[in-house]
Amino acid sequence: QVQLVESGGGLVQAGGSLRLSCAASGSIFSINTMGWYRQAPGKQREAVATITRAGSANYADSVKGRFTISRDNAKMTVYLQMNSLQVEDTAVYSCAARDRRSNDYWGQGTQVTVSS
Repeated sequence: QVQLVESGGGLVQAGGSLRLSCAASGSIFSINTMGWYRQAPGKQREAVATITRAGSANYADSVKGRFTISRDNAKMTVYLQMNSLQVEDTAVYSCAARDRRSNDYWGQGTQVTVSS
């Protein structure tokens, strides 16, 4: 089992920055890909960014050039640096991890609110 705990959400003005963190515990040796997903009110959850254990990252088109995902394998922590935030980025951001058996684990989510 893997447990994920997010931190770093909050309220920020448009154009500002936030950094989200997600710390994994439990069977962390089994974790391969980690990532961030978000869900805005009335919308489906979407993938924001993912990163493999080797450091290969993928981003949603809407955040390319503004968000950066990174991870510290020693701490099994994944980060999401969000710059140039837009009102449209307002959502609940959740951390996810997939292990080598393709089991998915989710954090509780953290609210990010961008005001105009």
